[in-house]
Amino acid sequence: VFIRNWPIVSFISTRYNSNHKIITTSEPARISRPADTMATNEPEHETRDAEEAGANEDEDTGAQIAPIVRLEEVAITTGEEDEDAVLDLKSKLYRFDKEANQWKERGAGTVKLLKHKDTGKIRLVMRQSKTLRICANHFVKPGMAVQEHVGNEKSCVWHARDFADGELKDELFCIRFASIENCKLFMQKFNEVAESEVEKEESKDASETAGLLEKLTVEETKTEEKVKTEVEAEEKKKSEPEKADEEKKTEEAAPST
Repeated sequence: VFIRNWPIVSFISTRYNSNHKIITTSEPARISRPADTMATNEPEHETRDAEEAGANEDEDTGAQIAPIVRLEEVAITTGEEDEDAVLDLKSKLYRFDKEANQWKERGAGTVKLLKHKDTGKIRLVMRQSKTLRICANHFVKPGMAVQEHVGNEKSCVWHARDFADGELKDELFCIRFASIENCKLFMQKFNEVAESEVEKEESKDASETAGLLEKLTVEETKTEEKVKTEVEAEEKKKSEPEKADEEKKTEEAAPST
């Protein structure tokens, strides 16, 4: 162990000789400093800690601790399993509060246009990040349109009958994106879907009208056939007595043998 140089201190001792005279002598002595004592003790503690750490690392008991509570895997359903995403963008949504006459933040997250695999209907769904709380949930119907918000090229507004709170409400939404490109893309897709829904409605109305006309034509044909059958039956009914009378007259007119 390395020890620093100690300061030299002299001790003075006094004693009597045989003639009862005082004799004074000084003897050198070394006194350790407190700092030196700490320096000598530190390596000893470090060595002991290192040995204990090494012993703990080498020790392997092989014990296995079973969990107190066993958690089963739970399947999470979002209601979007039967839908395909037509659009998926990060955004922040606002709704207009009529009572307060101001815009209020609805949430920040991901807005999606989802198309149902069977029916083909498209709805807008937005969920808040992390919590996945629904901020907006409504179908894109014919006649709906999204427009650019005045004074902000990154935002746009539209009206909708929303069902995010569990009941239908007329809402005025405003959505803001991180870039002008995303805003324009959202407006383009939304308006395209709304226009396609108009075409579907027109096609549906045309099909229903054609079906109705066809049904009326079939019914008219059946009615005509029924009337014709009734007329023939009536004529036949009238002709039978006449024919019988003619036969009777013929029999009476015939000479007897």
